[in-house]
Order: sequence, then C-alpha cells, then structure tokens
Amino acid sequence: MDPVIVVGAGPVGLTLALALARQEVPCVVLDEGPGKDEPRASRTVVLHEETTALIERLTGAPLDRIGAHWAGWRSVRRKQVMREVFFDGSEPVPLHIAQHELTGALRAALAGEPLVKIAVESRLDGMEQESSGVTAHTRGPKGTWWRGSYLVGCDGPRSTVRKLQDIRFPGRTAVERHAVAALRTELPWYNEALLHRLPPWRMSGPSAGEVTARPLPDGVWRLDWLLPPGKDLVTPELLLTRIRETLAGWSGGTTPPYELLDTGVHTVHHRLARRWRADRVFLAGDAAHLLGSLGTHGLDEGLRDADNLAWKLALAWHHGPHEALLDSYQTERRAIVAARLRAADQALPLLRGGGGLRSYVPGSARGHDSLLTDGHLGHGQLGAPGAYADSPLAPPPLEGEVPVRTSPGSSVIDVRVTAEDGTFVRLRDRLGRGALLVVLIAPGTGVWERRHWVSAGIMPQLAAAVSALPHHAELLVAESYPGAAAHTVLLVRPDGHLVSALGGVRPADLYTAAEAAMGGPVKVQAEAGASAGSR
Repeated sequence: MDPVIVVGAGPVGLTLALALARQEVPCVVLDEGPGKDEPRASRTVVLHEETTALIERLTGAPLDRIGAHWAGWRSVRRKQVMREVFFDGSEPVPLHIAQHELTGALRAALAGEPLVKIAVESRLDGMEQESSGVTAHTRGPKGTWWRGSYLVGCDGPRSTVRKLQDIRFPGRTAVERHAVAALRTELPWYNEALLHRLPPWRMSGPSAGEVTARPLPDGVWRLDWLLPPGKDLVTPELLLTRIRETLAGWSGGTTPPYELLDTGVHTVHHRLARRWRADRVFLAGDAAHLLGSLGTHGLDEGLRDADNLAWKLALAWHHGPHEALLDSYQTERRAIVAARLRAADQALPLLRGGGGLRSYVPGSARGHDSLLTDGHLGHGQLGAPGAYADSPLAPPPLEGEVPVRTSPGSSVIDVRVTAEDGTFVRLRDRLGRGALLVVLIAPGTGVWERRHWVSAGIMPQLAAAVSALPHHAELLVAESYPGAAAHTVLLVRPDGHLVSALGGVRPADLYTAAEAAMGGPVKVQAEAGASAGSR
C-alpha cells in the first residue's frame, strides 16, 4: 500500500503526518521550504486545552516549556475593567505559543519517526489521481514523481492542491487588519492577557480603538492593534510611536524599557472551500478554511481537521475504502467551521459598526465585551470547540441511551481510567490509536486490585461484548465520569468524541453504535466504493 502524501509542512501537515504514523500509516510530507522555520515572535497561535493535549500526546513533550498558559484574562473599556477571569485549574486554560516553536516540536517528534519522510524543497506543481491512488509531481532541486494512496492538501491559503482540483474558495477579504508587535518588557500585570477597548490615551495614526496584549514565555508579549477598514500603511515609525503610547498608557504615563523582537501586519480573511474532498484528495487547515476575526482561533480548527481526518484515513489505509467514513470528514469539519464563520460574521457589524443607537443601549458595551471574550477564550459560538451532533456517524436512537455531562458528538472529559494492563492513565492518553474506547463507570474499582473485579460483576459480559464489536476497541474502567451513574458504558471515537452513553451492558446497542461510528457495515462501504470508482 502506498503512503499518504501530505502537501505542506506547517503545523497542520506535520500534525496529520505524526497522527497517521502513530496509527502505523506511512507518509510523505512535501515541504516546499528548507525543512526549518524562520523564528517569528509575532506569529503566534492560541490553542484550546484539548488541542494542546493532542499535540502533547503526539510529540510526547509538554508544550508549557515553550508556550504560556495564561494566569487570567482582563477586559477593559476606557478605564473601566469590564470582566476579569482567573484560571485556577477549574476550567480549560488557553495556551499561547509562537508558531515556529510549535512546528519545531512537531519536527523534532517526526525526526525519529521511521514511517514519515519529509521531502524538503519539494513544491507541488502537478497531480493525477485514479481509483487506486494519487500521483504527485514536485519541482525543485530534486523534482520527481510521488505515488500515494491518498493526498491531503495542508498547503495554506494559496493551496496548490485546491487549485489543481478546481475547488472554489469563496468568502471575504480583509475582514480585519491588525498591526502586530512582539516585545520583551514588564507590564503592570503578570501573565494575564488583556483586551483594551477605547483606551483613554490618544493613538497616533489610524486606529479602531482596540489593543490586545497576550503573554508568551520569558517576559515576551504579543500586542495587536485593530486597524480601521482600508489600506492605510503601517510604517515602522508609526508602529514604534504606537508601542510607546500604549506602554506608557498602561504604565502610568512613562514608557517602560522594552526590547522590540518582531513586527508585522496580520490580515484576517474569512473563506470556506466548497469541497474538502475530491475522491482520494482532501483539504485541511488554511487550504480548506480561513477564519480568525474577533479572537477566533484559526489554527486550532486546522489541528482539529487533522485529528478528525487521521483516524479515518488510517482505517481506510489498513482495511480498504470506507466511503461514508471518509465523506464524514467534510461533513463534520466543514459544518463546524461554517458555524464559526457565521457567528463571527453576524457579530462583526455589531462589534465594529460603531456609533448609532446601539452605543446608547444600556448594557451593550458589556454584551460586546462578552462576545469578544468568548472568541479569545474559546467559549460560546465564537470560540467553543464544536460538537458533531448531526454527524452521519451518529447512531440511530438507542433504547439503552442515558444522559451524561457530555452530549453525543462532543469531546469527552479527561478522567483517570484503568487500562487493560491494570495501569492508571488519563483517558486522553488512549486516543489517537485507531481504536474505539469503551469506558465502564465502576465506582470502587480504584481501591481494589484489578484481579478482584476484572472477572466479577458485569465485566465478563462487557468484555465479551467488546470483543464482538465490528472494529477493534479497548476496554477501560473509570471510577467516575461527570453526570454518569454507576455501570454507565461510554463509547468513544478514536478522536475523543462521544458516540453514545448506555445504561449498563447492552451488547446489541453497543454493536449498533460502534458500527455507525465506523461509517456503517464494511460490506456496504465496499460496494459504495466500487460504485464511486466506476463513476
């Protein structure tokens, strides 16, 4: 079987290659660059807790060594603090990290991965596909043809893969523009992100009256100034003046010492590819979607694309085409991103329209602040990770279903579980291996040796039901799970999304749910694949 070809060696492409390798699928990554990334302190990303856990699981290294978990979030309007959030461990904490640090961690993990080949200075310029695979041609010092089973375009906003497949990429250009600076300095607050709207000091040059400060490790901060609509140039002199005015405004009128590390202008576009799959070719990350206004996290969604697609491609690579399963990638991920784009586009006129009666409505400023805070912190419609509630992989209504804190289609909560070898691990540590997870909620098992309960009660019956499932599954046991009663059985997808929660051992329901999560009966999928190939 030919390897999967991944076009693009940014965070999404490297994450996908690493996720496939962890499921024993060989990959070739076509990197048009020299194999290393230029350090740019002003190019940073904010990751949700779940996405951070994904990268840490794949790389085997904690990201807090190279990124910063915020101690809190503060939103200020003029001189008034509108909202303060302090992260005490009871809720997910965003991670702020320079993009080159993230790709460096992924490259380091791939350096020791025998199943992945990174072809540097290899720019895609042509491709052909047929029912049995994909052939790609690259130009460069070592221009050649590459043969793959599937090909995934993770090659950014100007995706060559998308253009070669003639996939439209409609949307809006320059939805927002920000002047950006990364600098090392000491601010009046420690390790807290800040959103300051309508600051009381006068800003030189074009300004929309909003600045964001987000901490990085080693005393470094990224500052973003929202620019008004238009194409006004941000000159170096103007940006230096803006830095001094802002730092002085936050420090009581005197500009503190600072070291300027990097600058740039960040332009946000909103676009969504019409299709994310063309037979054996897929799109992911910025090649498939662009978003990022109002604090929404575009790269975070791209990494979720990779997580969603990896286990489905791995299943198809090992066991043959599962057309409904592969189609579900586009259905699930495109719906999530489309909803995020709609939410941002609906909020933009309200938050950026300025003036009018809205500015005099009591409480409107606080409501606007809540919307922006949601986007930056990963809450609400603007920022919260989406759920695959209407997924084609969702099972039909099951007689034995029971409610738990996690709704079907949402990501499961990370709890301690006992693995089949008797060791205690975190639930998220068992994800990404291509197996379904079956979790029995059994209070008391944590204090008894495994040999005393593994052959008692309902465990033998559940173990037999798991062994009879149509796809490999791992049986885990947890002391508790939020909202779950004793003897609840959770079925979890390889990417950590809940398929169903059942009250007790129900072999028929468990089988139905597992079969649906894998895209339906294999025989039906094989017939569908043959039909698609004949077209």
